[in-house]
Amino acid sequence: MEDKNIYAVIELGGKQFLVKQGDKITAEKIETKIGDTLKVNEVLLTHDGKETKIGQPYVEKASVDLVMESIGRGDKIRVAKFKAKSRYRKVMGHRQSQSYLTVKAINL
Repeated sequence: MEDKNIYAVIELGGKQFLVKQGDKITAEKIETKIGDTLKVNEVLLTHDGKETKIGQPYVEKASVDLVMESIGRGDKIRVAKFKAKSRYRKVMGHRQSQSYLTVKAINL
């Protein structure tokens, strides 16, 4: 299924991703080894070039195979606390752990 018109919407880590074969996605950290294949059965929508299937909530017998490329951390964000008239200021930083995945196959 090397067609460029095949795509799917998957749910991974509480977020939804529109994926095609060969796409690289960044998701919340997933506890698996680098190079391992991850099978996602939470497919919300599939399109094979002709027909679109919408799941209720998931499409039956559809899955997406992902390969774990690497694990890293996102950009730093600044979190600030402030209270008026009391000279209280506090600034903290946060970097979210992320997984970098590549879409290997979309199984309809």
